Amino acid sequence: MSGERIIAFQGRPGAYSDLACRQARPGWTTLPCQTFAQTIAAVHDGQAELAMLACENSLAGRVPDIHALLPEAGLFIVGEHFQRVEHCLLGIAGSTLADARRVHTHPVAMAQVRGIIGELGLDPVVEFDTAGAAEMVRKWGRKEDVAVASSLAAELNGLEILRRNVEDAAHNTTRFYIASRRPDTLPPAGPGFMTTLLFRVNNQPGALYKALGGLATAGVNMTRLESYMLEGSFSATQFLMDVEGHPEAPPLARALDELSFFSEQQEILGVYPASPFRHTP
Repeated sequence: MSGERIIAFQGRPGAYSDLACRQARPGWTTLPCQTFAQTIAAVHDGQAELAMLACENSLAGRVPDIHALLPEAGLFIVGEHFQRVEHCLLGIAGSTLADARRVHTHPVAMAQVRGIIGELGLDPVVEFDTAGAAEMVRKWGRKEDVAVASSLAAELNGLEILRRNVEDAAHNTTRFYIASRRPDTLPPAGPGFMTTLLFRVNNQPGALYKALGGLATAGVNMTRLESYMLEGSFSATQFLMDVEGHPEAPPLARALDELSFFSEQQEILGVYPASPFRHTP
């Protein structure tokens, strides 16, 4: 990669994932990809060193596809990043809020800006993503068409920010996994770590309760649990779980030992430093 460090993301240039890459890895080149699968493939193929993969949003919940793609990705989670989603209303140069008639953005973003839509009496037009909507508004060059996207999308497309922070909820935040082809060298056990793992249980009464009982006994905090069926089977369920702690530290080590006793399969996808965002009020 000729000394250039590249991080891949899903979306168009100026997407919130692009912004997350620039904030988490300042100075790196960002590589836009159409899909999460292509983002993962870019890391596998050596086009990028890391992938920035959105996994959950404080308003919209889990990000579709990631929970299913990650187990098969063959990548290792080496970090996490929390990106505050600050929607901006963008128009072409010389336009004003009074000119706006139609607003274009991704359907999730559209649901998060109902207030400004009602205030300005805009007609909502759903597009494939936020940054793509900004590109379209720039291409059309019409004052009556505006986009909801990031300030980075405004900068990259030469659009004016007509109003900042038009989102209805101030706590709108997306969490990302940062993934690599190779795991980081496992740091010594200590405080301030997150562990992401997969495990599988049979579909029988009390299976999940027994598997997770060790977490409660050891005082380990679970921050995320996703379930999905395996290859269309109704006989077993696989879970993707985030927990606070280091797998070699006594509390989590005890909990994982008990988990392995009650689960059919267990695989650690990553051990990484917890983001400072977790400790912000």
